[in-house]
Amino acid sequence: LSRHSIVGREVLDSRGNPTVEVDLTTAGGITVRAMVPSGASTGIHEACEMRDGDKSRYLGKGCTKAVGHINNELQAIVGMCCLDQKAIDDKMCEMDTGTEGCELIMEAIAKAGYTGKCKIGLDVAAAEFMVPGTGEGTGKESMYDLATWYPDNDPMKEKLKMTIPELAAFYKDLKATFPDIETIEDPFDQDDWKGWSTMTAEMTDCQIVGDDLTVTNVRRIKTAIAEKACTALLLKVNQIGTITESINAVKLCKSKGWGIMCSHRSGETEDTTIADLAVGLCTGQIKTGAPCRSDRLAKYNQLMRIEEEIGAGAVYAGADSKRAHSVL
Repeated sequence: LSRHSIVGREVLDSRGNPTVEVDLTTAGGITVRAMVPSGASTGIHEACEMRDGDKSRYLGKGCTKAVGHINNELQAIVGMCCLDQKAIDDKMCEMDTGTEGCELIMEAIAKAGYTGKCKIGLDVAAAEFMVPGTGEGTGKESMYDLATWYPDNDPMKEKLKMTIPELAAFYKDLKATFPDIETIEDPFDQDDWKGWSTMTAEMTDCQIVGDDLTVTNVRRIKTAIAEKACTALLLKVNQIGTITESINAVKLCKSKGWGIMCSHRSGETEDTTIADLAVGLCTGQIKTGAPCRSDRLAKYNQLMRIEEEIGAGAVYAGADSKRAHSVL
């Protein structure tokens, strides 16, 4: 090893599973080594492990991605004082990309045995963390603060405050890191047309869904079309008020090649209308939550009843949802 360096490698733990080992060499020529253990029983609030997910190696438990981060991104700590542990830890927190949620989802998919069968959809609800500014060019442009719940002295506090271009770049990097991200809903504030247009232009490999942006309103949809602000509509009947207006919104979106996602609301009931709408309007996509409560299960059960009624003519659009045939 050369002086003043950090080197990571993949080794094995006591169960024969891969883990991470790091050799750190100080400017004085002292080399120290540490390995990371792994628990069988892990709490939901623990820091998550980064596993490769490649089933061809160690059943997906490989650590080459984590090792890559050590040998690349963590080189930023080289040159720091090895006695200042807090400064080193703070520096590593600063390099945290805020991707833990996607990492946990991918881990859950793998543990459930659905690797390659599931994709990721994000509902960002960015209006909830947009900090309004006084206007572009004023020096006080609008920002997106993804760390509003962090204490003021936390190094992540400033790291996760982003301008419009920075947040757009964050989404782009997130998609590159997690290719299974297929759809992103409300990535910017509902009136941040510049943010939406910038992202839609740059992320042609991902469906950009307007919810707060379009509110199932033909007038807002027309503006979104003109601004090239998104590529899909989140259809919510009670967002606009009537079935007729909802159908008009769907017709307009389909005429422009948009995707349509028929959606529930967070405060749901046992009503199954959105399942009927998803099929009747050939949306190809439905958003109705995990099948773990009766108000969510009711929609899935209705879809199965509809499938039984249609019989052989029933077609699951799957990943080809944007090509769902129109009956309007």
